[in-house]
Amino acid sequence: MIKYKILQHVVRFLTKIYIRPTYEGLENIPKSGPFIFAGNHIHLVDPATIMSVTKRPVHFLGKASLFKFPQSLIFNNMGLIKVERDGKDVSAYTNAVKHLKAGNIIGIYPEGTRERGRGLLPFKKGVVKMSVDSGAVIIPFATIGKYRPFRKGVIVRFGKPYKAKEDLKKSAEELREIVRKLLEK
Repeated sequence: MIKYKILQHVVRFLTKIYIRPTYEGLENIPKSGPFIFAGNHIHLVDPATIMSVTKRPVHFLGKASLFKFPQSLIFNNMGLIKVERDGKDVSAYTNAVKHLKAGNIIGIYPEGTRERGRGLLPFKKGVVKMSVDSGAVIIPFATIGKYRPFRKGVIVRFGKPYKAKEDLKKSAEELREIVRKLLEK
């Protein structure tokens, strides 16, 4: 995790200088224990804004195509969990739950892809299943605005911790509604 810590400091510095996000609801982020960051996905650099709000490592789930050279040199050292998106990736899910049971943080975009101007997409059930199976709470967040180099323009708003229930479909819909409301505030 030493490599992660070094990369996290670099990412935090570059995020502060280049992206200049505004954060709201930081008091909702637990200081300890396992939890899942889950929110909308508007840009490739979204994970940088999330990594920058905690000193603890965040293990993001990322599509397998991101793990090609040269970016694989960075992603493999940042604790990313590779996801094969053609079907259900049981090993990625198992790995994420193992991290949560060890007290770590997972970062996930439940839409499964970037919005690309389509608005908030339906949430997949994997994130709420992780919460139920691990006992970890979900910290919902919304990324709002446009990334403009060296200028403010992005707001990341964190909601109160959410505990998923056994009805995964209903929980995924509830979580999506929480994120939708965070987008509208």
